[in-house]
Amino acid sequence: MNFFFFFCPFVLKTLLLGFIREDDAPLWKGYFYASLLFLFSCLQSVFNHQYMYSCFSVGMRVKTAVMGLVYRKSLVLTSAARRTCTVGEIVNLVSADTQKLMDFVVYFNAVWLAPIEVALCLFFLWQLLGPSALAGITTVILIFPLNGFIAKKRSKLQEIQMKYMDGRIKLMNEILNGIKILKFYAWEKAFLEQVLGYREKELRALKKSQILVRVFLTQIAFSMFGVYVLIDDRNVLDAQKVFVSMALINILKTPLSQLPFAMSTTMQAVVSLKRLGKFLCQEELKPDSVSRDPLKLGDVVIDNGTFSWSKDGPPCLKRISVRIPRGTLVAVVGHVGSGKSSLLSAILGETERRSGSVAIKGSVAYVPQQAWIQNATVQDNVLFGWDRKKSWYHRVLEACALLPDLDILPAGDATEIGEKGLNLSGGQKQRVSLARAVYRKADLYLLDDPLSAVDAHVGQHIFEKVIGPKGMLRDKTRVMATHGMSFLYHADLILVLGDGEVTESGSYQELMSRDGAFADFVRTFAGSERKECSIPRGEAHTPQPFVFLEVTCQPHIYEPRQRSLSSSSGEQTQIDVSTDLKYSISENRVANSQMFVSLGLSAPNQVKLELYVEYFRTIGLAFIVPILFLYAFQQAASLAYSYWLSLWADEPVVNGTQLNTDMKLGVYGALGFAQGIAIFGTTVAISIGGIMASRQLHLELLRNVLRSPMSFFEATPSGNLLNRFAKEIDAIDCMIPDGLKMALGYVFKLMEVCVIVLLATPFAAVIMLPLALLYAFVQSFYVATSCQLRRLESVSRSPIYTHFNETVQGASVIRAFGEQRRFVLEADRRVDHNQSSYFPRFVATRWLAVNLEFLGNGIVLSAAVLSVMGKDTLSPGIVGLAVSHSLQVTGILSWIVRSWTDVENNIVSVERVKEYADTPKEAEWALEDSSLSPSWPQAGTIEFRDYGLQYRKGLELALKGISLHVHEREKIGIVGRTGAGKSSLALGIFRILEAAKGEIYIDGINIAELGLHDLRSRITIIPQDPVLFSGSLRMNLDPFDAYSDEEVWKALELAHLKNFVSGLYEHQSSPTRVACPRLHRQLVCLARALLRKTRILVLDEATAAVDLETDALIQSTIRSQFEDCAVLTIAHRLNTVMDYTKVIVMDKGHIVEMDSPSNLIAQSGQFYRMCREAGLV
Repeated sequence: MNFFFFFCPFVLKTLLLGFIREDDAPLWKGYFYASLLFLFSCLQSVFNHQYMYSCFSVGMRVKTAVMGLVYRKSLVLTSAARRTCTVGEIVNLVSADTQKLMDFVVYFNAVWLAPIEVALCLFFLWQLLGPSALAGITTVILIFPLNGFIAKKRSKLQEIQMKYMDGRIKLMNEILNGIKILKFYAWEKAFLEQVLGYREKELRALKKSQILVRVFLTQIAFSMFGVYVLIDDRNVLDAQKVFVSMALINILKTPLSQLPFAMSTTMQAVVSLKRLGKFLCQEELKPDSVSRDPLKLGDVVIDNGTFSWSKDGPPCLKRISVRIPRGTLVAVVGHVGSGKSSLLSAILGETERRSGSVAIKGSVAYVPQQAWIQNATVQDNVLFGWDRKKSWYHRVLEACALLPDLDILPAGDATEIGEKGLNLSGGQKQRVSLARAVYRKADLYLLDDPLSAVDAHVGQHIFEKVIGPKGMLRDKTRVMATHGMSFLYHADLILVLGDGEVTESGSYQELMSRDGAFADFVRTFAGSERKECSIPRGEAHTPQPFVFLEVTCQPHIYEPRQRSLSSSSGEQTQIDVSTDLKYSISENRVANSQMFVSLGLSAPNQVKLELYVEYFRTIGLAFIVPILFLYAFQQAASLAYSYWLSLWADEPVVNGTQLNTDMKLGVYGALGFAQGIAIFGTTVAISIGGIMASRQLHLELLRNVLRSPMSFFEATPSGNLLNRFAKEIDAIDCMIPDGLKMALGYVFKLMEVCVIVLLATPFAAVIMLPLALLYAFVQSFYVATSCQLRRLESVSRSPIYTHFNETVQGASVIRAFGEQRRFVLEADRRVDHNQSSYFPRFVATRWLAVNLEFLGNGIVLSAAVLSVMGKDTLSPGIVGLAVSHSLQVTGILSWIVRSWTDVENNIVSVERVKEYADTPKEAEWALEDSSLSPSWPQAGTIEFRDYGLQYRKGLELALKGISLHVHEREKIGIVGRTGAGKSSLALGIFRILEAAKGEIYIDGINIAELGLHDLRSRITIIPQDPVLFSGSLRMNLDPFDAYSDEEVWKALELAHLKNFVSGLYEHQSSPTRVACPRLHRQLVCLARALLRKTRILVLDEATAAVDLETDALIQSTIRSQFEDCAVLTIAHRLNTVMDYTKVIVMDKGHIVEMDSPSNLIAQSGQFYRMCREAGLV
């Protein structure tokens, strides 16, 4: 390939220009030399692109292999390692870092080939110019280390930029997962500022690296020719020397421009390899931590085991010795943080075994406390890779109380569950998770508080039919961690844990007879709870069917217990109308299909002109005009630079020398300097303009996403959104400005070449016109195909990230069921599907390049043939100028289309980022002309006037004609069966959903007339999901820094957190995710409410999934600290609202009863029946 590079200047020098000088040379020689030039140019094209094809193929294989390696590693990470590697970072590894490895494979050969090419060029220049070539060599030697230093500096800046990008993506992942909490607390602005803080630092590093451009080569020719004419007056610059030297210098520019790029790519690959190496060297779970010994007496045997969550961390379980016989039901009880989940994790091998041994027999099924649901059908979630056995499958669904629900769903068990189970409530997800385990027919069942998220009567049904002594698993070994007291009586063995140790063990009767801590605890807390859960047997067989509902994005956050911070939504938050359900699902599917279209599968072949207009509009006309002027000036200087050289070459020789060489050299140097300044100016201008555009587009995307309603997040997978903020924004940051820089540079260069060729041989216009039309056809054909392939590749990339996200969150479940191989194969399938769009794209690029280079070679042929034909009228200088420039056309045409295609492909990112501008938005966060008092609401009265609410347009109302007046300081309990509309009231008060009819007035002001943040920041909710974000505890309590340290400490003290926080290392910067057990996370949510201390407090199932002690703690704090506030409690446990001012009983969106609890019981209505069922009357 390189041989052909150097042969073209040889043909130009020795043959063609020699032919032009000879007056009596026959024409056939000229045509032969022109044909030879054409032939070698074509051979160079073929060999070059075959080589590039091979490099891309190998690079793609490397990229795919590394993606598979990262995925496989994510399945074996320990809990401690997973806390340091967030989903955002893993997504960055498989998107950005693997791409940099591929680029390295493609361009690495330039690192060793470029010096060889440079050496050959300089050797031939020495042959032409003698020792004067040393001036060029010196210039190159000076440029090399300078460019190396610049490449190294850019690499460091790249590393800094990637670090900030990782932080931004990690934060965006948390925001997208915890978006409902942000909306409840009106915290969007605070988190928007945090994201923009990362973004500004990222762009600052990007701007520095973009402005650090390499040193250009405009002065090499000047230094060589200058030294050549100055060292000896008899050294004459003729056409042969000038234009062969220029052809060699043009060849020299390629390796010298490729070398910094190759070095930069290598440096970036080294950074990426370090990041990948750090991830791949993370601690792995040890397969021998649990032995599978069939000879052990018992299904689970732990012998003097001590366990911790990391090698260096404190032990979470100490001196555990347990022997569990086959077929027994073991209940593990204890306070929050006592080690119940840790014990199950130790049996699974998820913890670090410090000492002792763990042995299990047979297969394992695991039900985590936070149900992990795949984005697949109900049936796929239950079968989990196993074959469907109809009768057994039906029995499992019946036992797990799922059959009534499948009758309602439009596609039955083929109904697709949204990402992370978004369209299921907590209880529904838990039942699907349980059904998955039961279907397995495993030998050992590990159940981590499986009944906490379901209603009492559903829990009773599941215990009787599945877990209990008469259930489907009666012959299996069951280890169940639980907070509930009602089922302990049926357990064969109870393990009581305290501070990571087994403090007591035995049957229920044995433990009660010992009269120890367990017996005291049961007597204190269990009375009402046991009654509430004991339901008449007849009702236990008819659980309320679950249906689709208002949904919530819940983050999965890694912490020592490997559960997410967010608890599941309670079973209550549901819509119970089957027609609504069908409409809701079909509408969701339509929404998803519309999004699929917007991702580009049905988009037009050509990129819309509007996208370019939008992109350039964000840069601004005031910036674009100077950029175009700088390009025009740069190319005019280049044209003058070359033309001046041709005039000099044609200068007659007088007495063995040329006249006025000093003046000619001065003009030549000045033109070269002007060209260099213009090149630097255009590079800086486009870089700054691109950064201005990307800053604005990212800001618009972020604002559009944060201002979207909850329904948007329900219908849009987080993988799609993360892809926008990662890959698409990265393309707008780097790829579009770089592509524009190259495309504009080469377009103006092509114009210069055309002007020179037409100046030399005007007749060339006849040949160039059809070639231009052919070029336009090839280019349009390719761009249309390439853009569609780019869209296909983008669309098929998102499912990879979604699957990675899903796998990382459910890794413990996948390992427990032994399904790693199936998930690895699925990940490989998705990557292969993505590559099936990527591979044709780069093959098409090679097709294009070969075709274009043959077109360019046609221009070389035409310039050479026309020069031969006009031999008698053309000077050697102008022929040399025309032919040497036409030799560049091949590369120029190829680079124009390649760079323009990169722009076209990446401008699609602008389309994908802008598509969320047209999605529905919430009301304004704040109204400019608002006259709202800073102390509003002062009284805390709430009035509903004929209020109606629906989840989507077209659905039946979820709340119908609600008229209600909550007076100052009233405590209202809201109760009702599943799907009654309790949570809908809270959503209406916070305007998470807007009113379909009627109004809500708070202190006499219609909340629909307020800005959303004005409303949400003045009322408070303690949600069931105790969501915390990465960062300091202070940030989680007060992201706006609106409160003093004294106020924060007071809130922590009232929330019973002061001692806990004081024990942390510098609470201002303590990472919340590592440090907070579940109890403390729920108390942090209480501290948020205490800090805001608004006149209205809503508790949405706030204590449904915590133990009884935590419930009592929270309820006592609320009663004492919010005595002067109006409190609305959506009740999971009826005994928590028995002392309230009023209780509202809801049914099917209506208020059916409302009075004090004692009066309602006396009326013997629906509330009375609920209390009787719960054993409270």
